[in-house]
Amino acid sequence: MDSGSGVLRTGEVSLSEYFREQLAIHAQELEPQPREDTCWYLGNLLVRFSRSENFFAYEDGRSTLRPLAMLYSDALDARNEYERCLLLQQLGDLSLFLGALYPKHYVRRGLRQDYLVGMGCGAYDYLADNARRGRHVFSELAGAFSVMLQLVANACSAERESAKADKLALDERLLRARDIRSNPLLALANNVPTADDRIH
Repeated sequence: MDSGSGVLRTGEVSLSEYFREQLAIHAQELEPQPREDTCWYLGNLLVRFSRSENFFAYEDGRSTLRPLAMLYSDALDARNEYERCLLLQQLGDLSLFLGALYPKHYVRRGLRQDYLVGMGCGAYDYLADNARRGRHVFSELAGAFSVMLQLVANACSAERESAKADKLALDERLLRARDIRSNPLLALANNVPTADDRIH
């Protein structure tokens, strides 16, 4: 990370630039094409979730992936509209990210993609009517959630292919160090449920 700007850099291109470029390339294949600010939002989402502290929740002394249904319940019980919108944005973003990049993880848990689509669409639809800003972005995400899932998956596929060798080396190193099920980040990356995984 560049300490002065807070921008993650991969070689000469920042991670945000890379994701925005990939999203723009794959958005050209869609009709109608998503708005530019929606692609910017998706690029920022990918950069945000590239950092584990933005992806995982810290509960009971450990990092865990908060179940989507619990996020939804928290949003229903929110003390005010601002808190509800923040929780629903997290729910929509996680649904989109997980549905695009880790669909096998949920299939193994007995959940189909329509669960993630329903959660994400519902969250973004609420935000389209109630968010303080970016309502048009949330409206587009809600209206074309399945298309956005595919767009994000396509935009990340090039990076995923080029990172396979690095991932295999990391997997081998961590497997030698300890059981894969004891590392939730590695388990999620390999679509392996950990011992304490719950159905969402």
